[in-house]
Amino acid sequence: MPDARRRIPRTDVLLRDLRLLDAADRIGPERVKSAVRQAQQQAREGIVKPEGVVDAAIALLPRTVSGLQPVINATGVLLHTNLGRAPLSAAARRAVQEAAGPTDVELDLETGTRARRGRTALAALCARVQAAAAVHVVNNGAAALVLAATALAVGKEIVVSRGEMVEIGDGFRLPDLLVSTGARLREVGTTNRTTAEDYARAIGPETAFILKVHPSNFRITGFTRAAAVAELAPLGVPVVADIGSGLPAPHPLLPEEPDARTQLEAGAALVTASGDKLLGGPQCGLVLGREDLVRTMARHPLARALRVDKMTLAALEATLTGPPTPTEQALGADPGELYRRAERLAGMVRADGIDAQAVRSRATVGGGGAPGVTLPSAALSLPEPYAAALRRGRVPVVGRLDGGRCLLDLAAVPADDDQRLTEAVRSVRAEER
Repeated sequence: MPDARRRIPRTDVLLRDLRLLDAADRIGPERVKSAVRQAQQQAREGIVKPEGVVDAAIALLPRTVSGLQPVINATGVLLHTNLGRAPLSAAARRAVQEAAGPTDVELDLETGTRARRGRTALAALCARVQAAAAVHVVNNGAAALVLAATALAVGKEIVVSRGEMVEIGDGFRLPDLLVSTGARLREVGTTNRTTAEDYARAIGPETAFILKVHPSNFRITGFTRAAAVAELAPLGVPVVADIGSGLPAPHPLLPEEPDARTQLEAGAALVTASGDKLLGGPQCGLVLGREDLVRTMARHPLARALRVDKMTLAALEATLTGPPTPTEQALGADPGELYRRAERLAGMVRADGIDAQAVRSRATVGGGGAPGVTLPSAALSLPEPYAAALRRGRVPVVGRLDGGRCLLDLAAVPADDDQRLTEAVRSVRAEER
C-alpha cells in the first residue's frame, strides 16, 4: 500500500484554494499559512485524511481578524458591560466604515484650511440636547468627569454628598478618580440623607463646583433624602451633574432615570454622561452645558489626550441623526411579540428533539442604567448544559442560568438574529449526538 502521506497536497497548491485565498484577504496570509502547516501535520499523523487538509486548515483559522468575537446577547441585559454595552445601529456601523479611510475630520474642503474637529457630530449633539449651550466629546464617561475636575477644580474643592461617592466598576472609585486630578473633595451629608443646606454650609472661597452623581448601579431605599439639581443651582457655584447612563431626554419607561435635558433645564451648569449606554452610541463621554465652562474644558491640555477618534465621531453622529438604535428598539419591544418569537424558536428546535420551552422573563437595562427597573420579556428555555456549550459555539451565544435552566432572553436579540440563534442551538444538539 502506498504511504498516504505522499498524497498530502503541497503548501502552494493548498494556498490556491479559493476558500483559503479569501481567508488570506480577510485575516492575512501568514495566519493562513500557519493553519495550512498545522493541517498538513495532522494529515501526517493520521488525524485527518489527505483530502481533508483544506477543511482542517479552515477549521484552525481564527473566527475574526482580532481577538474580539461577535456574540449574541441573550442575557436579558440590554447594556451588558462585559459585552461592550450598546450595540451600534446599522447606520452607525456604516458611518464607521466610511470614516475608516481619509476623511475631512479637521479640514474644511471648501477653503482647504483647518476646521473644528468633529464639527458635524458636535452640532448633532447640540441639536439633540438643545438645552446645552455647548458640547464636547471625550473617550468615556469617567474621562468627562476627570476633565471637568482637572480643568475647573485643580487645587480647589469639589463638594459632593457622601451618599454619592460611588464605585463605577472594576474597582475604580469616584473619589480616587477625582483626587487624582489635584482637586480636593469636600464630603457633605450622610450615606442616606444629604440636604441642600448641607451643600450650602460647605461652600466657600475654595469651592470650584458642586458635584451631583447619579448612583446608577445601586439603590438606597427607606429613610433617604437627596438634594435635586434645582435646589443646588441657586447656591452660587456651578453644579456638575454626572447622570451616567446618557439618557438625552425623559423616557416613559424609565421615570426615575436622570436625563441631560431635565438636568440642564433645572440649572446644572454641566452634565457629563456616557455615550454607549442609553443613548445607544459608541463608547465616549459627553459634556454638555454652559459655553464658558465647556470651552475651558475643551481648551485644556488634557482634552487632547482624551479626545475621540474619527470613527467614534462618525458613529456618534449617525446615532444622533439616524434611525432608532438597537437600544431604543429593545426598550420599546412589545412583550407579546417577544413571547411569540420565543414560541416559534422553541417549536423549531423541539422538532430536532431539543427540550425547549418558551417562558416569560424579566430583562434589565444594565450598564449602570435604571437600577431596580425590570422590563417584561420572553426567553427560550433550554437544559442547563446548553449555557456553556452555546458560549463556546462557532457563533457564541451568551444566556443566563435561572432555576436550573439556560434562558436565552430575547430582549436584546434582534429578530434578524433568530435564525442564527436557532442554528447555534441546533449545533449543540448535533454535537451531543
